Amino acid sequence: MIGEFELIARITEGLEVNSDVVLSVGDDSAVVALQGDTVVCTDILIENVHFKRQWSPAHAVGRKAVAVNVSDLEAMGCRPSSVVVALAFPKDLNPQWVVDFEQGVRDECVAAGVSLIGGDMSRSEHIVACVTAIGDTMGRTPVTRGGAQPGDSVAIRGNLGLSGAGLVVLQRGFGSPKDAVAEHLTPSVQYGQGLVAADAGATAMIDVSDGLLADLGHVSEQSGVRIDVDTSLLKVPDPVARVAAATGKPAIGFLLAGGEDHSLAATFPAGTDLPDGWVRIGEVREGEGVTVDGEAYDGERGWDHFG
Repeated sequence: MIGEFELIARITEGLEVNSDVVLSVGDDSAVVALQGDTVVCTDILIENVHFKRQWSPAHAVGRKAVAVNVSDLEAMGCRPSSVVVALAFPKDLNPQWVVDFEQGVRDECVAAGVSLIGGDMSRSEHIVACVTAIGDTMGRTPVTRGGAQPGDSVAIRGNLGLSGAGLVVLQRGFGSPKDAVAEHLTPSVQYGQGLVAADAGATAMIDVSDGLLADLGHVSEQSGVRIDVDTSLLKVPDPVARVAAATGKPAIGFLLAGGEDHSLAATFPAGTDLPDGWVRIGEVREGEGVTVDGEAYDGERGWDHFG
């Protein structure tokens, strides 16, 4: 059995950090020098709530733990800087699981362009991973959920529906379509696109984690507007169509309420050319709430932990 400090030494050996990190792993706290205001978010992954060991490899859990946090920083239109990771796990867990988890953390940090600068370990009955991510506004005004205006276009960057379809597949004991399963295990976060959207004049932005309708509902509420989603503008990915056909579930439901896509949804002023790769899916109007094709929607809207 590997001891706590030996395990920490193993997983932190040779960490590379960005130039804004003044002091990294090894002291009571890390020190980061940022240019603008500090943006902070945190997210938690709990075994048997957010993932199951029988279908989520440790490496994938580590990657996802970083990805879901940095995605929130992207949604603020800031530059992601660094993360700290706290991990609790059962005493009898194979130490290799922890090593693989931390390798996943490292790999996703590289993909996201952030530094791993510290964290903590403890014992618990189930695996719990909590990540805090730090971003830098670089003197810019953050893009919040509260700036959407009537007439704005609503657009997305990233996948919709794949993660939800992947979860349904895994819950039924299958491993394909592989694209859907892979997206659920490790979301394809749109790294760098938060700044792109901000530079293009985005008036509001959000990370789509609970489901498109649920998250656009937050923008609607904070901005005091109605958002209408035009389903004719939504393209159903082939893996989602296959899962829908196999399960009898409506394909559009995965796109509207699937959750854990970690794509970005943003609003842009009328007449603005959308950045490359962003796809218009609707419009901001006077009123309140989120409608679909101009009508109230009575289907599932997304995930609520306590709903």
